[in-house]
Amino acid sequence: MKTQFNGERLKKARIYRGLTVAELAEQVGCQRQTLSMYEISKSQPTDKGLVDRLSRALSFPVKFFYEHPASNTEGTVYFRSLLTTNKKYRSEQIVKMDFLAQVYSLLQDYISFPVYKPLDLPEDVTPEEAAYALRDAWGLGRDPIDNIISVVEQHGILVTSFSTSTDDVDAFSQFVGTADMPTYLIAYSNNKTSAARIHFDIAHELGHICLHEWSEDIEELSKEEFKRREREANDFAAAFLLPEETFRKDAEAGPQTIIYYKQLKKKWKVSIAAMIRRAERLDIITKEDYQSLIRIMQRRGQRKEEPLDDVLITASPALLKASVMMLLQENVFTAEEFMDELSVEYGLSISPIEVEYLLDLPTGTLAVSRIIDFKAIQIKRGK
Repeated sequence: MKTQFNGERLKKARIYRGLTVAELAEQVGCQRQTLSMYEISKSQPTDKGLVDRLSRALSFPVKFFYEHPASNTEGTVYFRSLLTTNKKYRSEQIVKMDFLAQVYSLLQDYISFPVYKPLDLPEDVTPEEAAYALRDAWGLGRDPIDNIISVVEQHGILVTSFSTSTDDVDAFSQFVGTADMPTYLIAYSNNKTSAARIHFDIAHELGHICLHEWSEDIEELSKEEFKRREREANDFAAAFLLPEETFRKDAEAGPQTIIYYKQLKKKWKVSIAAMIRRAERLDIITKEDYQSLIRIMQRRGQRKEEPLDDVLITASPALLKASVMMLLQENVFTAEEFMDELSVEYGLSISPIEVEYLLDLPTGTLAVSRIIDFKAIQIKRGK
């Protein structure tokens, strides 16, 4: 371990906890300017007592602040609702993704995960064409998708969920692999549990994965360019979840009412609002019909919480959770050895509680081994 204090780690720990420099400085009895100088590595703390206070205030071990791991993430993080989400909250999720990528580095050295195979799409592909190409590549046909999380995990895309400090963050995604083995991680907020919302959020991130550039900083995009990419991801999600051929038959088979689309929601696991928007885009209903249905939903208070939102459920992410549990179950590691390996070999000294939070593991998983069966992954036997 290097003995030099890592200012970037201090900044990440502070952002992870949702604190400003001023708030943290007040908690540890330090000048704000001094703390800022530490974060940008313009100076080094000489007071061990201050580092101890930082450790206690941020709930990260002292060792964490002296680690210098290589970055495991590249390029941008795509967010839904970016324009309405405070940068503080976006930064918080980006740090979480960085820590997740470090945990994944350990897991992929011991676990054979399904491999994601990127589509070879022409530059002028439309979101609709890309959505059907992905369905075809994954053998999904044109039927409703009951559990999109399971589908994407089976095809090598990692998924996790955790609580967020704001309801303005729906989902976000990050490239965590290499050019030789592209891997993407999708995280969504479990503040909202509606299957319909989760399905659209995951499909939206799939749109970014299939359609968009990942090597640039999304914060540098113009507002117009960002809105264009969001529209494309939304169009991809609508086509992926509601393929024209089969959805049209269902939509045209009944009256164009909220009650009828409520019945379709049970089958397609897509929100009523998204279905009537898709119906309007496919000329099944007119723009006036669409606006009328939306007004009805607004009068009934159904725009924020639709019918069946509290009834329809979807399975939780399993791939990352199962990989940790498998390593414990197969005695590759004890829980203590797993955390030591993460610290010593992968440069991430954090508490077991944080790993459980980031991977949505049951509380106590890294203290008590649990049994789980997940056939899509297996341990690499050379280790």
